Amino acid sequence: MADAIIAAQNGAPIQFGETDERAVAERLARRYRAEFADLKHFKIQHDLLRTVPVDLMFRYNFVPLEQRGDTMVIAVSDPSKLMMLDEIAGLLGHRIEPRVATLSQITDLLKKTEQSQRVLDEASEGLTFDVISSEENPDENISIEKLAGDEDLSPIIRLVDTTLFTALERRASDVHIETYDDSLLIKYRIDGVLQPAMAPIAREHHSTILSRIKIMSELDIAERRVPQDGRFRVRYKGRLIDFRVSIMPTIHGENCVLRVLDKESMSEKFRNLTLDVVGFADDDLARFRRYIREPYGMVLVTGPTGSGKTTTLYAALNEIKSDEDKIITIEDPVEYQIRGITQIPVNEKKGLTFARGLRSILRHDPDKILVGEIRDAETAQIAINSALTGHLVFTTVHANNVVDVLGRFLNMGVEAYNFVSALNCILAQRLVRTVCSHCVQIVHHPDELLIHSGLDPAEWRDFDFREGTGCIECGGTGYRGRTAIHELLDLTDPIRELILEKKPTSEVRKLAQKEGMQFLRESALDRVRRGFTTLKEINKVTFIEASR
Repeated sequence: MADAIIAAQNGAPIQFGETDERAVAERLARRYRAEFADLKHFKIQHDLLRTVPVDLMFRYNFVPLEQRGDTMVIAVSDPSKLMMLDEIAGLLGHRIEPRVATLSQITDLLKKTEQSQRVLDEASEGLTFDVISSEENPDENISIEKLAGDEDLSPIIRLVDTTLFTALERRASDVHIETYDDSLLIKYRIDGVLQPAMAPIAREHHSTILSRIKIMSELDIAERRVPQDGRFRVRYKGRLIDFRVSIMPTIHGENCVLRVLDKESMSEKFRNLTLDVVGFADDDLARFRRYIREPYGMVLVTGPTGSGKTTTLYAALNEIKSDEDKIITIEDPVEYQIRGITQIPVNEKKGLTFARGLRSILRHDPDKILVGEIRDAETAQIAINSALTGHLVFTTVHANNVVDVLGRFLNMGVEAYNFVSALNCILAQRLVRTVCSHCVQIVHHPDELLIHSGLDPAEWRDFDFREGTGCIECGGTGYRGRTAIHELLDLTDPIRELILEKKPTSEVRKLAQKEGMQFLRESALDRVRRGFTTLKEINKVTFIEASR
């Protein structure tokens, strides 16, 4: 410990070895009469970060903490380097007040800041990808040389590669590139919420950025008037990541959305995936497990895009798969691969639709079938007939809640009797963000917010709500990860009779509630009671019902 401090005083690089890095930093702070800054719980000030040139922060390993008039407070790992501090002050044009933080925390903060362009100047060399052109020819790499040797495109290539790298580092599920009349915005969807990836980019770079993505996706560069869909694959940290690309023309130019499909990583997780980690309430979990083990019938999961329907169905398949049963899935696309299950990707260009694929599946003697999504009456009819003829069918459909699903199928022209006879249960699902465990704190909400949220102030006024203040780990949002909320409709005989009599959905809902069904809002409030999420988050995801 003492040797490390003496080395720091002499200007030599600090070699910590097994020494506690934090203890050394605290001693350095006391030695140089500087304040110690624990960046683990530091809330990133994005506006201040944007005022500091990227190359300076990476070159000198510091981060700005706050601005007080003409003085900028910065965190450094080694306050003994007075000449370095003088250089920083001269380059920034501010008086510098140093605080001491550990080098690893400073590095983590620089990595996790939202500014993707912050790594362009100093770190882009290590962020290159091998772009693999297609499934048919997986060894061909698309290289810079293929861009006709245009030197001007090199910074754009680095920008796109760095944007994708940062998206993977920050667990983004989608990358959005939005075009406006004067600028280009790049955003990441992290835990279901869009966040700016970087400061707006000049509008003049729009066409070259989109051209780079089109080349990677093997799309038509010259076509800018109609939507295009493609995909490409990159090699990242030794594993293959698929990106699904959708390009759409708008009044200001083309917009692009890239969906991140980390198949290899997810396949590892899905090997041991069970319904226990999906987030079910105990009672719903027991009932759902009973339905997925029925010998035949249909298990239907509903919810919007990105609500975790596929994950829930895969967890169910993982629990029931065995060597005695043949399980076949048809999906668009096959997002996660599970060993022991036959998986078929839809290919509408070649004529392989859900309906046609489902007919072929039935000739392969399956015991259990997963249909990725029911989009039309033909697929719905074949799936229902399969459930009625001795197969257990898992499928999804887009609807707002379990009751709306009934109307959706009836509007497709499906016979009510067949539909009701086939159904085992309907599960509706949403995802809510979970509170970051690194910066959680206890808060109490005012009566106005409780009343607005449909809660009784007398019951909830003294309740200890958990919220995140924002830190490095959660990117300043206060949330990290997501959990599911559910409502599960049992197709009991009284409910089947109501559907066959074509009664209004409100009556079905009342009867389900009378029979003890927990709705999405109640499931969400249960997550708040258990400290998993916040009141503001569930108000955003579910309808607020007036307190009774």
